[in-house]
Amino acid sequence: MGCSRKSDSFISRNYHAVTAEYNALYNGGVALDKGLSGLANTFQDDYWKILPVERIQLFEDITRPGDVKNPDFDKAEEKAVKAIQRHSMKIDGEEKNPQMDEAFILLGKSRYYSQRFIAALEAFNYVLAYYPASNNIAQAKIWKEKTNIQLGNNELAIDNLRKLFKVEKNLKDQDQADAYAMLSQAFVNLKHYDTALAYMKDAARLTRKSGQEGRYHFIKGQLYNALSYKDSANMSFDEVIALNRRIPRKYWINAQIEKIRNFDYEQGDIALLLEHIEELEENRENRPFLDKLYYTKAEYYMNIGLEDSAIALYNRSLRQNSQDRYLVSRDYLSLAQYNFDNAEYQLAGAYYDSTLNQLANGTREHRQIRKKRENLTDVIKYENLSQRNDSIMKLALMPEAEQRTFFEDYIKRLKERAKQDSIRKADIIRNNEFFKKDVPTAGQNTTNSKNTKGARGRSTGSAQVGEFYFYNNTAVAYGKQDFRNVWGNRALEDNWRLSSKKRNQLDGSGVPVDIAPEQDFEKDLNVDTFLATIPKTEKAIDSLKRERDDAYYQLGLIYKEKFKLYPRAADRLEKVLAFQPEERLILPAKYYLYQVYNQMDASAKANSYKSDITSNYPDSRYAAILNNPDVALEQDAESAEAIYNSLYRQFGAQQYATVLEKLDQNIERFYGDPFVPKFELLKATVLGRYQGYEAYKKALNFVAVTYPRSDEGKKAQEILQTTVPSLAFRKFVPDEASDTWKIVYAFDVTQQQQAQDTQNQIDLALETLGYTDFATSLDMYNPNQVFVVVHYLTQRSRAEGLAELLAENKDFKITHPSTVISSDNYRIVQLHKNLDAYTE
Repeated sequence: MGCSRKSDSFISRNYHAVTAEYNALYNGGVALDKGLSGLANTFQDDYWKILPVERIQLFEDITRPGDVKNPDFDKAEEKAVKAIQRHSMKIDGEEKNPQMDEAFILLGKSRYYSQRFIAALEAFNYVLAYYPASNNIAQAKIWKEKTNIQLGNNELAIDNLRKLFKVEKNLKDQDQADAYAMLSQAFVNLKHYDTALAYMKDAARLTRKSGQEGRYHFIKGQLYNALSYKDSANMSFDEVIALNRRIPRKYWINAQIEKIRNFDYEQGDIALLLEHIEELEENRENRPFLDKLYYTKAEYYMNIGLEDSAIALYNRSLRQNSQDRYLVSRDYLSLAQYNFDNAEYQLAGAYYDSTLNQLANGTREHRQIRKKRENLTDVIKYENLSQRNDSIMKLALMPEAEQRTFFEDYIKRLKERAKQDSIRKADIIRNNEFFKKDVPTAGQNTTNSKNTKGARGRSTGSAQVGEFYFYNNTAVAYGKQDFRNVWGNRALEDNWRLSSKKRNQLDGSGVPVDIAPEQDFEKDLNVDTFLATIPKTEKAIDSLKRERDDAYYQLGLIYKEKFKLYPRAADRLEKVLAFQPEERLILPAKYYLYQVYNQMDASAKANSYKSDITSNYPDSRYAAILNNPDVALEQDAESAEAIYNSLYRQFGAQQYATVLEKLDQNIERFYGDPFVPKFELLKATVLGRYQGYEAYKKALNFVAVTYPRSDEGKKAQEILQTTVPSLAFRKFVPDEASDTWKIVYAFDVTQQQQAQDTQNQIDLALETLGYTDFATSLDMYNPNQVFVVVHYLTQRSRAEGLAELLAENKDFKITHPSTVISSDNYRIVQLHKNLDAYTE
């Protein structure tokens, strides 16, 4: 049989062992090492979190059969399978080839790195089941628990690894290091950082691989930081730094950065720290990490109060085109917070938007910043409104002579600015370069371009580095458009820059067409033009004042409730009171100032406002709350929630006129309360039922525009986009298309009692006649009419017959005029209040 796998001869065993080891398994091992090398070069560690023990790229999408994430790991698996299929010598249930355990471990590892963890577990279990005497049994056990950890079975992995140390007494140092490292990883996953730290210390001590040693010491430092032991963390980072060139540079530089973050600014030497940061920055070896170093230096300046220097460095960090998205988000977030603290809300909003773009959706931080950004929209709106109205009112109250002086200075500044802008534009064109070396953007390949050069160096694809400007059609087109935007349509001739050389455009017939004439800048800028725009009537100024007061009041609530910026909230609310606003704002502003000063521990001011409210407004709900602080507002019969619930019940009872009146009262009463949008949305619904489609649409639009950030505003916007268009249909449905009908008796709203009596009569008649399938209701139609309606008739003729029977039967004699209408058309009549159009 020669070297048959079924022959248990010396020659067969050694042939298949040597062939498997030096052919399939060797090539598989090379492929696995190549895959690991590629993984090490491409894997991006997140140093903002505790590093994982292993660098393995986890893919969120599901790997389907046949999908290949890394061809090297796929090749390693292929070689392992080949070794097993061609060289396995399982005779009488016993494996005779001593290399097969190596083959199955290679198979498990390749599947592990391909993220096929269940299949990998199967391979490692096969080794444990069929090769108990293998010298690789410890490795198989460790790799099995690695796989369990990746599958989320942390507790099981911990139990099995602890058993490993009891069973295997002669483990190699490296095997012990691997086992301790995975134990540490399991405890990190379970958030048991103190236990994880103990095992990581052993792993760092026993490993014989410099790269692993550096990584383990770094993780050890991170675990100390998580436990708030900064001195011990710095000692661990010093151990990383001491390894210097024996470890990847990224571990060394991040250890330096972590030590800087742990610096004690109260006790440490800040001058020495700055010198150290600048040394790192100037070191050529650290150029790939300048994004992190600039951010670290910016944080240093922010901690010592040099904000301008910090802002410049955040921007320098951003210009490094970092691949660390979380670092970029920190730069943007710092800039956003700085601008927010300095009341540059528009700019802060833009930076918050950029921050959100760098964070993963669904994370807790993303949700928090998104909420803050949404709240900032209201801040921007009200701050701009308050500043605008303040400025206009200040101008309006000036004597005319002062107004003229103000606008004369303003016009002078505008002209000077326009002059500088014109000079700047001319300088840009005069200094324009026609031959530039393009700077490749991040990720652009400048070495293996697919574009080919044509005659005289022209590019047949996109522009190449150093390509002549006029060989790039796109660049030429942009250049022409930019020229026309600045200089207009000019002929190629001497002195082309003179304004008299500007040409008219031509239409298709060659006849000149006047283009929009340039504005006479100096003519338009005159004092009288500006003076004419200032509001002069008392009504206009009062309107501006009311808007301004409301804006300051809303800002006070936003800063208090949404941002917890109590000093800024107090400033805005104090201004409201200083403006002597409408009565509706005074009491709630004082109450909120009481709350704000309590939060600021300004008890004297808080008590002053409390005394003011309880003395001057003793019957108000605010005084009741202050006098009985243990009574929750939700339990107060006069709370916004209680009133809303009461009004909603009245709405269900069709008391529309009463509900609308009370809604208007309470919207003003609870101005600024979170329940006001709820009142407004209920009002829109009531108007829809009471006054019809147009009133409903208008009211919904008001809610959507006035309260865009509230849930009610969003709900109103959704209704406007989805439901309202379907309600716009006014054309009556043909009778043959309907299968249910109603009888409608219309009464004047002053005849409510007569309508109620008629409904009772119809109910009695239906019961007497045995028509139990029918029902009646009393429906409000509009402010002037109310309907008594008989429902659930299946044919028009039957409805008409019933109406006639009710009118002529001597026992009932219901002779009030009635209208038979289909259910579809009744809905249209109620929506558009067009019963007259139907009955015509």
